[in-house]
Amino acid sequence: MPGDERPPGSRPTLTPSDGAALSLLREGDLQIVGLLPRASNSTFLAKVRGGGEEALAVYKPRAGEAPLWDFPPGTLCRREVAAYVVARSLGWPRVPPTVLRRGPEGPGSVQLFLEFDPNEHYFTLAERLPDEFRRVALFDAVVNNADRKSGHCLLGADDEVFVIDHGLCFHETPKLRTVIWDFAGEDVPEAMLDDLGGLAAKLDAVPDREELAGLLSAREVEAVRGRLDRLIQTARFPEPGSERSFPWPPV
Repeated sequence: MPGDERPPGSRPTLTPSDGAALSLLREGDLQIVGLLPRASNSTFLAKVRGGGEEALAVYKPRAGEAPLWDFPPGTLCRREVAAYVVARSLGWPRVPPTVLRRGPEGPGSVQLFLEFDPNEHYFTLAERLPDEFRRVALFDAVVNNADRKSGHCLLGADDEVFVIDHGLCFHETPKLRTVIWDFAGEDVPEAMLDDLGGLAAKLDAVPDREELAGLLSAREVEAVRGRLDRLIQTARFPEPGSERSFPWPPV
């Protein structure tokens, strides 16, 4: 717009609720801007352009994934996309639109980049937004998040919380490691329980189940449904197990 002095691509032109974001991420021209620091896997900031739109994105190529003893090789990018699929079906928490596609470094996940306040994270936000993080805690229990650090919970430029970094999710065996244990043992609020029930219905329907089946193994998809059923039946937030329950580092 005339008079707008922001550098091109400095602010995404699409919001996570806008279906056009997915089209742009899937079909737009993807160009790497640079390597993001402090990431354990190759993680690039990229620009994506198409149809007169432009946005920043986070590109995680499969070829840049460090091997892990407990997760199958080359699957972390698929887990990133599966987390978006579950959050979209559930209605929360806010996970930026994420797709699987080929980029300059080969196939990988591409997620819409959202501006955020670098001084804010779970430990600074928890007391102000408890219900938001109740939702994050429940989501992490459903997807079996093995690495929910405080710094994976961000405050966007619109003052809404969004969550990122879901490559270590969906293992078929229990691996929940998170900094969000504040609600352990509490009853799940009725409205959130209703949303979990809605997710169960969607996962029983063909489109959502097939979408997950294209990203995860059959046993992992069944495990998602099992964790969801247990949450609904107990109607309580999970408690830390006997295994290591906190990620390191915590931020």
